[in-house]
Amino acid sequence: MEIQKGTLLKDFTTFRTGGPAQYFCRVKSLEDLRGAVLFIRQNALAFFALGGGSNLLALDGGFSGLVLKIEIPGVEFTKQPEKKDGRNVWRVVAGAGESWDGLVAQTAEKNLAGLENLSLIPGTVGAAPIQNINAYGRDMKDTLVWVEAFHTETLETRTFSNEECQFGYRASFFQTPEGRKYIVTRVAFDLAEDGAVKADYKDVQEYFTQQGIANPSIQDVRDAVVAIRTRKLPSVKEYGTAGSFFKNPIVEESVALNLKEKYPEMPSFPAGEGKVKLLAGWILDHVCGFRGAVVGNVGAYKNQALVVVNLGDASSEEILAFVETMKKSVFEKTGVHLEAEVQMLGEK
Repeated sequence: MEIQKGTLLKDFTTFRTGGPAQYFCRVKSLEDLRGAVLFIRQNALAFFALGGGSNLLALDGGFSGLVLKIEIPGVEFTKQPEKKDGRNVWRVVAGAGESWDGLVAQTAEKNLAGLENLSLIPGTVGAAPIQNINAYGRDMKDTLVWVEAFHTETLETRTFSNEECQFGYRASFFQTPEGRKYIVTRVAFDLAEDGAVKADYKDVQEYFTQQGIANPSIQDVRDAVVAIRTRKLPSVKEYGTAGSFFKNPIVEESVALNLKEKYPEMPSFPAGEGKVKLLAGWILDHVCGFRGAVVGNVGAYKNQALVVVNLGDASSEEILAFVETMKKSVFEKTGVHLEAEVQMLGEK
């Protein structure tokens, strides 16, 4: 393992921003990780574990400390002795550095149900439980069995059960102060062979109606989600972006009712205990008119206002100014505070 100095973070983030990291290394094994953490401790450094850099805005001032690029490989499929609902169950264990969509593609090819709705989400396997990803009617946590993680203070590896991960909406234990002391190394899922698909999400239903598919397979669902995401979201080959910049806000029922009176077509979904989830993208588009808006080198994507794009060589400062304008507009028109889903790394 080589520890480098002054590596530009913009070369490792899909937003294409970020100044130099004081130190940078690629971690391909537990041995590499242990060595990197010892270097951190010996030099009293801050650290950041980097996956695919797809949910990150790296700031222009760079990062003072060690950035660990997690590239731990490996995918294993093991048939389990017990069946579920009469179907074979396969334990799928993947290294944190594996491509998330690559893993989903493998499970769909093997006709294993549970991850196909999460197709084409960028990033790595290790980042998935940290962010608790969900999309098109499926939650990653529903098939996750355990997460293996390395403690940066004790230098010990621990396996967290699903419950111990403390999953919430776009949240997990690994986002807490204690959880940030851990670095995810492997993740395990239990997936049912030829299991039931979930195709009741509106966009997915419309796709199958258009394609004339009455009984979609697991691969059909993956193909549908890939087609929908490709249509709605920008390619990171064409634009710098971290995908959806904001979380969908969860508000009190009374707030949602007042907004529905003003905007009758506004989508809303029950979120439990007197709470309602609103769609940030719909508000940014239909209430605030941000879809396709451009300021200098930054804009809201032409097909989805929730997605902020780097149109050229935008600085992180320009991007932050643009998203602050979005937040201010939403609050002025709705009284709703938007919270960033994208993480920030470094100094301005």
